[in-house]
Amino acid sequence: MSIVVALKDFLVGSHTVPRTRWTASSKWQPSLTTFLILNFGLYLFGTGEALFVEAGLGNGPWTVLAQGVSKQTSLPLGAATFAISAMVLLLWIPLKQRPGLGTVANMIVIAAALQIGITIIPPVHQLWLKVLMVLGGIIAIGAASGLYLTCGLGPGPRDGWMTAIHQRTGVRVSRVRMAIELTVLTIGWFLGGVVGFGTLAFAFLIGKSLAIWLGVVAKFTHPTSVLGELSEVAELEG
Repeated sequence: MSIVVALKDFLVGSHTVPRTRWTASSKWQPSLTTFLILNFGLYLFGTGEALFVEAGLGNGPWTVLAQGVSKQTSLPLGAATFAISAMVLLLWIPLKQRPGLGTVANMIVIAAALQIGITIIPPVHQLWLKVLMVLGGIIAIGAASGLYLTCGLGPGPRDGWMTAIHQRTGVRVSRVRMAIELTVLTIGWFLGGVVGFGTLAFAFLIGKSLAIWLGVVAKFTHPTSVLGELSEVAELEG
């Protein structure tokens, strides 16, 4: 019983983004360690998205949109993902949001990892394997987010847009996120993106996965403070 309790305590989630030993002091001047952790996290994120795609049971809202755009334009899925991120980044301009190195890397690395992932990960046909791939994708994306967010190099285009709207309007970030993702999901579905069990699993579990992984990172790195700018990004369940 003590082991179970210890494991439960270890997996208690965090709703803020901890400052770690690799957290950069400047959005454009990371150490080599921070740069490597950032790119590993982003690559893992794209691979997690690829697991959803190859499972074929439905994807997260933004990948549903990218799939729809890909089907309508014949762009590769990775290229469609990059194009959508670039368009969202343009929406930062009227909100006076400033990007960082992590913002740019987010656009490039996730799109590349997603395209590589769907190229090398074979599709599966057994339902139980499909479900495992979805769960693996949720775990991978949660862990990846826990790594790249703690680098302090700026949020990705979508997260930055979300938090900027929150800061400008005062609407809770969770409600802003819900409105954006429902809109994105609907548009993507009409364009031909795949919606299904994986989409629901993503919606209900990704927030918990991220919170748990942020907690794991915090426990391993002995945080001394919280990144104020990014703390709202972690409020995925509020």
